[in-house]
Amino acid sequence: MAAQKDLWDVIVIGAGVQGCFTAYHLAKHGKRVLLLEQFFLPHSRGSSHGQSRIIRKVYSQDFYTQMMNECYQMWAQLEKEAGTPLHRNTELLLLGKKENLELKTMEAILSRQGIEHQYLSSEELKQHFPNLRFTRGEVGLLDKTGGVLYADKALKAIQDGIHRFGGTVHDGEKVIEIRPGDPVTVKTTSRSYQAKSLVITAGPWSKKLLQPLGIDLPLQILLINVCYWREKVPGSYSVSQAFPCFMFLDQAPHHIYGLPGGEYPGLVKICLHHGNNVDPEERDYPMAFTHVQDVQILRHFVKDYFPDLKSEPAIMERCMYTNTPDKHFVLDHHPKYDNIVIGAGFSGHGFKLAPVVGKILCELSMKSVPSYDLAPFRISRFSGLGKAHL
Repeated sequence: MAAQKDLWDVIVIGAGVQGCFTAYHLAKHGKRVLLLEQFFLPHSRGSSHGQSRIIRKVYSQDFYTQMMNECYQMWAQLEKEAGTPLHRNTELLLLGKKENLELKTMEAILSRQGIEHQYLSSEELKQHFPNLRFTRGEVGLLDKTGGVLYADKALKAIQDGIHRFGGTVHDGEKVIEIRPGDPVTVKTTSRSYQAKSLVITAGPWSKKLLQPLGIDLPLQILLINVCYWREKVPGSYSVSQAFPCFMFLDQAPHHIYGLPGGEYPGLVKICLHHGNNVDPEERDYPMAFTHVQDVQILRHFVKDYFPDLKSEPAIMERCMYTNTPDKHFVLDHHPKYDNIVIGAGFSGHGFKLAPVVGKILCELSMKSVPSYDLAPFRISRFSGLGKAHL
């Protein structure tokens, strides 16, 4: 047994937004927590970098909308602690055909949970958004709570909070071995650590860390092209023009989403909610993984719907998604080692939910009763796929 002074209460692996919020909550609970990150912070090699993310309450599952109610409170608390704005409200415009089942489900959930929203007919859409071109009879649903999170600033604020509440962050230390036990041992490129419990939030690297522990989650790692499109007239699609974040639900087989101009002067962020398989160790070789078809879909989309944007991306950045088959998260104990907790598979929509995800992972690591029903997030749901096994 390690000497008490060398024994951490919890080690968290991975300083993306989920790992940071987990360590933040643990530190707030007075736990001796160590957050390990393989790259030097800040970095742009995972899934939590970049200037912006959409925040919204609208979902096609009640449980996410319920979680987002608390997330908004926690983001506001972090903003207060940081003393700097981390969010701006823009509303979120969802677009689809009138008969789109997902759109109907989202409207029903917003109504059921008493969240402010507005349905827009085809004619109302054209009146509200004259700088969009609608040719397929689309209708709209406005989530009045929708907006933009300042992702980079938020991540820095969470990390500052970890330090402020007594947590420790070691970056530039890659985990090379995990030895289960009581305590669990974590070996990095620098040294070994021991802790009463371990939380793994390693994003695209989670699968490789978990395999030696006897569990093979069906996680798909995708490289995403993050594209920015230049306005023909600067400000045409900006927040100052009351232009919202948006999601087009009928762009089969994957959604297309975007944010109003703000990050880069005169540029609008529009992306396909999908990418191409990649090994996370090779994501820094962009020429090998630039998938022209993805960008071509976006070119046609921009040309069809955004007459005041140039239909060639001005800037392309990269991000990674770690997808589960059902696009729901993994928030669970390891099936064999109950002092190892797993947070994975955030499927390109986890950033906004990170305050509550971190709270849940904190609760699991402390063996407290979780604040939410975790049935949608259990590892056991994959047993029928033959890929989550011991």
